[in-house]
Amino acid sequence: MAVYVDPPLWPAHGTHFSHLVSDTSLAELHAFAAAAGIPGRAFDGDHYDVAEARYEALVAAGAIPVEGRVLVRKLIASG
Repeated sequence: MAVYVDPPLWPAHGTHFSHLVSDTSLAELHAFAAAAGIPGRAFDGDHYDVAEARYEALVAAGAIPVEGRVLVRKLIASG
């Protein structure tokens, strides 16, 4: 019942990207992303790719910051 975000380490399009995932459901993830103003086109199957500029706002909105390896474990455990 949480949304997680890893550090913006993935380079693309002149910036770095984080991944935003839910450990509960895609519905929770989509709702969180919509409330945070993340466009649907940022969704990539089981996560959202979010630009570095949005990282702090996502954490302020309630996303839990975790290392990338922890985020992957959360995603795998969620099914």
